[in-house]
Amino acid sequence: MAVPDFQSLMLPLLRLAGDGVEHAFKDAVETIAEEFQLTAEERQELLPSSSRTTLFYNRLAWAKTHMTMAGLLQGARRGVFCITPRGRELLASRPARVDLKALQQYPEYERARRGDGSGAEVPIPVIPAISELTPEETIDKAHMALRNDLARELLETIKQCSPAFFELLIVKLMIQMGYGGSREEAGRAVGRSGDGGIDGVINEDRLGLDAIYLQAKRWEGSVGRPEIQQFVGALAGQRANKGVFITTSRFTQDAKDYAASSNYKVVLIDGERLADLMIEHDLGVSVAATYQLKRIDTDFFTEE
Repeated sequence: MAVPDFQSLMLPLLRLAGDGVEHAFKDAVETIAEEFQLTAEERQELLPSSSRTTLFYNRLAWAKTHMTMAGLLQGARRGVFCITPRGRELLASRPARVDLKALQQYPEYERARRGDGSGAEVPIPVIPAISELTPEETIDKAHMALRNDLARELLETIKQCSPAFFELLIVKLMIQMGYGGSREEAGRAVGRSGDGGIDGVINEDRLGLDAIYLQAKRWEGSVGRPEIQQFVGALAGQRANKGVFITTSRFTQDAKDYAASSNYKVVLIDGERLADLMIEHDLGVSVAATYQLKRIDTDFFTEE
């Protein structure tokens, strides 16, 4: 099953605390993961914006935060929580579900959401609307939507450029990715259109120990197997064994299969991947705004 949303984790977490004893949050993560029969892959799935925080841990942490805001749970000490009398009272009513809507019955929760600090043990982000997503996930989704829109706009802009500019753009991208030597050296490799299907050559490394042959096509329709066959033939004619075929459109499945089965190392980059690489390597784009998401440094508060 998929990792449950954080609201679906509220009642299981409250039930776990219902025994009246103190619980370490890290132990609760394992116990509730087992209750939901999450696989190892699901337990290890990371937030898109983090290389350290798992999705399940983040969602369970927010379930705990919201119930603490509502006075159902309280922190006994750092990393440890327990149920409150209000939490026991809610459990005694045998609720089918505990979610943000259920928490709105408590005035402390509403005040905490408005950000006035009343009733909350720690300041926490204000969540403007009921959602199944945690704040980090909301930010991630908004960021991804903006990135996808940028990629679409970037690709449309590329299609309006001249073929010569597109070939130069591809060489600049390869350099941004760490291939080739200087821009001047790479620039002299451009302008070979018609040379057996090769549009450019760039060093695989700065020492020029091997070469990568490039084919750059600003196409609207799909690139099929014949075009890849022609490119592979051009590689053979140059006695080369590595090539990159880049297009603003897409490749047919036959083209992908042929490239994968070829004796030559041929990498296919379609328009979507091209836009992603340009964004990743800051080519043709600039930073409009930067936001920092900060968390508690637990090592700082460790007392020897």
